[in-house]
Amino acid sequence: MVTSETAETLRFDHTGHAMGDPRRWLALPILLTGAFLPILDFNVVNLALPAIRRDLGATASEVQFVISAYAAAYAVFLITGGRLGDLFGRRRMFLTGVAGFTIASVLCGIAWSPTVLVAGRILQGLTATVMAPQVLASIRVLFPAAEQGRALGYYGATFGLANICGQVLGGVLVSAHPFGLAWQAIFLINVPIGLIAFIGGLLFLTDSRAEHAQRIDIGGVILLSLTLGLLVYPLIQGRETGWPVWIIAMLLASPLMLTIFARFEARLSARGGDPLVALHLLRNSDFVIGLVMALAFYMLSSFYLTFAVYLQNGLHESPLAAGLATLPFAIGFFLASLVSAYVMQWLGVRTLTLGFALQVIGFGVVMLAISGMLPPQSLTIGLVCAGLGFGTVMPSVIKAVIGSIDPRHAGLASGMMISTFQIGAALGVAIIGGIFFGLLGPHPDADDYAYTFTIALGCNVALLALGGWLSLWLPREQAAS
Repeated sequence: MVTSETAETLRFDHTGHAMGDPRRWLALPILLTGAFLPILDFNVVNLALPAIRRDLGATASEVQFVISAYAAAYAVFLITGGRLGDLFGRRRMFLTGVAGFTIASVLCGIAWSPTVLVAGRILQGLTATVMAPQVLASIRVLFPAAEQGRALGYYGATFGLANICGQVLGGVLVSAHPFGLAWQAIFLINVPIGLIAFIGGLLFLTDSRAEHAQRIDIGGVILLSLTLGLLVYPLIQGRETGWPVWIIAMLLASPLMLTIFARFEARLSARGGDPLVALHLLRNSDFVIGLVMALAFYMLSSFYLTFAVYLQNGLHESPLAAGLATLPFAIGFFLASLVSAYVMQWLGVRTLTLGFALQVIGFGVVMLAISGMLPPQSLTIGLVCAGLGFGTVMPSVIKAVIGSIDPRHAGLASGMMISTFQIGAALGVAIIGGIFFGLLGPHPDADDYAYTFTIALGCNVALLALGGWLSLWLPREQAAS
């Protein structure tokens, strides 16, 4: 059945079957650019952090904010960005997001201080949430059911490709100094890509919107932003400020603000409104397990930060060499993402257990190799193994957890899960990144960097082991409830 949401984009053949928009395959690369840029920008910045810290005179906490501010903004506004597309048109919001992301990238590229760079990163995160949610929604509208599997396969592969490009491109740009630029180039490269996506969107995208769009929960956005800010800021800044009373007060206020947020959302739902977070889904124990699992899984974001700093500051590798050193992990991620759907059909939710186990083993090998207990060549093997595990879990976790949710609420549950990923990314950089920088002395040598990196990675391994244990609690056969 075709609703008014799809009627303006679908065409029909002589048998009455939907044919899809005639420009859909030209529109797909443009849409995938909108999925590619946010992932690329999250990964590419890690290799430039030592150069950013040196050139801008940034502190360790300011370097952490460059990553966590982006992730936190993305987490809070992601669901709202999807609703904006439903309300005002997905083509319009996609073009708005692309334009805003491009402008924010220019601001980051010309940043003259750490504060300006962090502000630019927040703007990047906000505009990415306007751009990225329209991609999947538009694919579902533009393509008939028979072609959606192929289009979604390209969508999934885009994440693996963005991960690889983030590692290699970041190292190349920072090392090559194009046009005399260093770390600035990793942001300014978004300008030509953004211009191509914007022009292509004008030419090939057809607009669509939801028949019954949900309203924007402005109060929920504000309260959730305050909750995350009160948690992430003191976790990052507390170490350098000596944990004054006001920092501790912020930390203590965070759970209080979370309680206020939950009560606000409950009252809004009771009045028949559209809350940012569907609290009734939290009555499903499998879904709650999935959220905790996703949080632990995506705190691995700290690995990219700590590994880049270890390689460049500890081993004095160039940004390009550091990027190439991370490439085995990215390749493993990409390869596993291509076959994870087939593994999921074979193992079901135990695919998650396998993925977490591969990461624990792989990163365990990495820790042993860096500590000298295994030969250096085993580092590559460990990274490939961990990448295979990451690529196995990443595409499967949402599908596995959403299987316990009533299909009517699948969109809400997916949005909550993806936002949880980004909250995990922000917390991973704040907490584990804080442990890493906190353990470094005032004048660390290579051994100090190796020690602190293995401690930080050990924290991630413990979290991944927790995720694997939680995955065992998910039922093999799930029924919607």
